[in-house]
Amino acid sequence: MAPLQDLYRRERRGGTLFLAASALGLLFLILLSATAGTIAIPFGEVLGYLLRLDASGSGRIVWNVRLPRIIAALLVGGGLSLSGTVMQSVLRNPLASPYTLGLSSAAAFGASFAIVFFGAGTGTTSTIIINDSLAVTLSAFLFCALSTLAILLLTVLTRISPETMVLAGIAIGSLFSAGLTLMQYLADSVQLASIVSWTFGDLGRANWPFLGITALVLIPLFLLFLFFRWDFNVLDTGEETARGLGVRTGALRIAGMAGASLLSAVIVSFFGTIAFIGLLGPHIARRILGGDHRRLLIGSPLAGAIILLGADTAARTVLTPMVLPVGILTSLCGGPLFIYLLVAGKRK
Repeated sequence: MAPLQDLYRRERRGGTLFLAASALGLLFLILLSATAGTIAIPFGEVLGYLLRLDASGSGRIVWNVRLPRIIAALLVGGGLSLSGTVMQSVLRNPLASPYTLGLSSAAAFGASFAIVFFGAGTGTTSTIIINDSLAVTLSAFLFCALSTLAILLLTVLTRISPETMVLAGIAIGSLFSAGLTLMQYLADSVQLASIVSWTFGDLGRANWPFLGITALVLIPLFLLFLFFRWDFNVLDTGEETARGLGVRTGALRIAGMAGASLLSAVIVSFFGTIAFIGLLGPHIARRILGGDHRRLLIGSPLAGAIILLGADTAARTVLTPMVLPVGILTSLCGGPLFIYLLVAGKRK
């Protein structure tokens, strides 16, 4: 018994150290990201602008341009990673995420629908502008919510297994992908450019109203998921065991999917398609912290925030003065990194 207790203490101590190191690393990355960009601002000046709440001179760039992107990276990366963690737990499938369940495809279809039929996209010789961002955002959110509702209805009406829910999500996502292709076919050149521009996940769309709404959705859901951390742990042991211990597995599964999908719908409708964060964050945290949701539900959002903030910082600096949409970078780097995690896990 003593060796088991020592092992538990070491794992707990290691998990605490990882969370503390991740928080400090994230704080350093926030300050580094605030200094990087087309116009480099020294670290000391950035710190001074933030501490003095000074938005004059270069402080205007820090407060009005870079800080919204940084907060967006924290909320979006943390939110998508949290959603992926909950989806993987309630569906008992390591490949479950907002992207693989088709929610991103549904949002992209909704945005393209608004651009084509409501005239929400315009263009000039050099830039593409979404001139009615509210219509595009609402349409993306509604179709994303419709996709979530379809998955939940399939679950309730047919009582399909959690594993099959992933296949249902893929099937529904393929339907919306086909719809997106149809919208692109019907669009004129300006509308097509607007659709393509929106589907690139971009934190440059961040503004304070978007960030406020995202935070109002993310924080209560995070606290709610954390409250049910023991139920998620028991659910990992199996359906029969969880029921025997008094967990209402059906209600937990539906509520978890609904909450995670709502959070994903809000994020994707505001910022577009940002792939692999909902997979990478949970897998990296699970590899280091294990499957205990007491730590996983904290470590996974931290990992997602670090990944997305690092990717956005690179997207703003790698081709200066050009700023890449961060969704392109996460798609390019996320696939190989995820394959590496799979291969490393197999070897282990």
